[in-house]
Amino acid sequence: MSPKFIKLSSLFVATLLASNVFAQQPAGEIKDTETVHTEASAREAISSAQVALPASVTGAAVYLGALSAAPAGTGKRVPVVVFMHGSSGLALKAIGEWQQWLAGIGIASIAPNSFALPKRLTYKSPIDKAVYEKIHALRLSEVTLAARALPDLPWTDASRTVLAGTSEGAVPVARYTGTEFLGRILMAWSCEDNYFVQNHKTALPDDKPVLNIISSVDPFFSATNSWIGNPSAQGHCAAALKNNKQASVLLIPGAPHTLMNLPQARAAAEAFLRDLLKP
Repeated sequence: MSPKFIKLSSLFVATLLASNVFAQQPAGEIKDTETVHTEASAREAISSAQVALPASVTGAAVYLGALSAAPAGTGKRVPVVVFMHGSSGLALKAIGEWQQWLAGIGIASIAPNSFALPKRLTYKSPIDKAVYEKIHALRLSEVTLAARALPDLPWTDASRTVLAGTSEGAVPVARYTGTEFLGRILMAWSCEDNYFVQNHKTALPDDKPVLNIISSVDPFFSATNSWIGNPSAQGHCAAALKNNKQASVLLIPGAPHTLMNLPQARAAAEAFLRDLLKP
């Protein structure tokens, strides 16, 4: 059975594809070289992770900041979202805003800091697929680091956790094979073969809720991208989720790549999280 498809409007792609056939592929760029965490950077990826804690945990106002500086708290355990940032890292203001919003509805969150790795490779797309895959492996290792850290956090209810991510950070969310998370949210990733992966390697479970939120005109993973590298790309995860009866795809017309704080995206995420985590 196909996933529930939340269709806000139709997207006519044939004209877009035709107009992009002869578009020139831009030149990519790579800076720095490191793609594997050291023991020290693995620890730092968690200690410098950005967390947001609800008032019920802090006993005061919502806390947004590094895990290492988080308040001792009240001892209350709450549901937690592990959030994987995109290629811009935690400097992207939208991530903090989304985490604060989560805290406002009673859900804590932790976003591992991939840039705790000194000289961590960064890029401007498109680059070689083999290099992308090194980054994807790095990010997947960070999901494991976060999953291992959760039970030791005094505010975590380990029985109520969700894995989420955006763009580069959504790829490991799709590929992670662990079973501890109740559900997953993938934003700005299409779960398809394209320029960004050698193979999409989606490993999303068929028996747990999944929410995919993406723009109908995503500049990287929709047919509007002339160098997407897949003429059959649909621009969303519906094909990968076809056997999941608890999956939903939200395709937002005309939205930007970073869309987590749009009203439609927040409404869908809140409904998903409230139903699953019961904060």
